[in-house]
Amino acid sequence: MPTRSVSVTATVPAPAARIFDLLADPAKHPLIDGSGTVRAPRAGAPERLAPGSTFGMDMKIGVGYRIENTVVEFEEDRLIAWRHFNGHRWRWRLTPLPDGTTEVTETFDWSTARLPLLLDLSPIPRRNKASMRRSLERLAALFGAAA
Repeated sequence: MPTRSVSVTATVPAPAARIFDLLADPAKHPLIDGSGTVRAPRAGAPERLAPGSTFGMDMKIGVGYRIENTVVEFEEDRLIAWRHFNGHRWRWRLTPLPDGTTEVTETFDWSTARLPLLLDLSPIPRRNKASMRRSLERLAALFGAAA
């Protein structure tokens, strides 16, 4: 069986708690989106995500669309992941480092997707990996440095 996830890791010059606060705020997701597709949270999105939170996002790839997400993994200041309608997940893992910076790993995981074979055969994982690199660069820039 093929590996059904891609990850990118970078060191971000900020404590894990500050980074987690940004990730847990759906209104901030467009600031870090390296794909250029995330526009804004839908009305009714929580101000801060928690275990089981649902939130919609306005998206755009050529044409606008909406996507619903559910937080499925959550450990305060360490881990947050949300699942899309197809079951695939976006995961952010934060590992504090002794110098006050944080190792941040973003993962696109389609092992939990309803139809993982479709993603296996598509360019989406490779494209998402490039977008994740840009997301981590944007995240680092928000805290004052390049990834």
